[in-house]
Amino acid sequence: MDLRYIRNSIYIKEEEQQQIKDFPVLIGGCGIGSYIAECLLRMGFENLTIVDGDIIELTNLNRQNYTNKDIGAKKVLTLQDRLYAINPEAKITVFPEFISKDNLYDIDMNHKVAINALDFSSDIPFVFDQYMAQKNIPVVHPYNLGWAGFLTILPPGGLNLQSLEKTYQTFELNVGKFIVDSLQTKGIETRWFEEFLVEYGKIALTSPPPQLSVGLYLLSGMVSHIVFNLATAKPVNFFPDSYYLSMIS
Repeated sequence: MDLRYIRNSIYIKEEEQQQIKDFPVLIGGCGIGSYIAECLLRMGFENLTIVDGDIIELTNLNRQNYTNKDIGAKKVLTLQDRLYAINPEAKITVFPEFISKDNLYDIDMNHKVAINALDFSSDIPFVFDQYMAQKNIPVVHPYNLGWAGFLTILPPGGLNLQSLEKTYQTFELNVGKFIVDSLQTKGIETRWFEEFLVEYGKIALTSPPPQLSVGLYLLSGMVSHIVFNLATAKPVNFFPDSYYLSMIS
């Protein structure tokens, strides 16, 4: 095994390490995607494409993979520099633009899995999912729940998030209801998250959901594990099934 990954041994077999090296992953969004990209790279995924047009702001620093000196810079270019500092031999392709209906089709779709960490302030994340489905690419949707991480995987040609019951005015609150229902079906305590949703509901029309670094760190491991399973042909559970990891009992 490559010396860079020698400490991955036992957990990851040598042939699996080779399988994931060139396995192409597309990451839409450099907020949640910032630590996911680093976790994937450190595991051995060396072929990453990252898309985002956003600029680093002070409010990002409570959770995202940037520092104070990065404020004002393009997220995706800053992240590319960091990833190359970790592994200069990796292939890190970046598009420093917000995904739109005009440029989505210009992105090379030679990918095996996509991660949708886009902002749901518009319908672009749904357009992203639809396009991935056309290309037969599964899409991982991660959600930072502050003290917990939640994700679901959309299979090509299967149900998608537009099938969620639209009870509330914002997509985030509808996802929140889906998360509560999913966890309760599994017998998981949700009172703490329901209380959060009540408070967030008071500001949901004017503010994105609050997030913590804890949830993002948990998500980075969860998403990386799922992508590893997809890359090595191990079973995963698809939407409407889900994955959840919490620091709250």
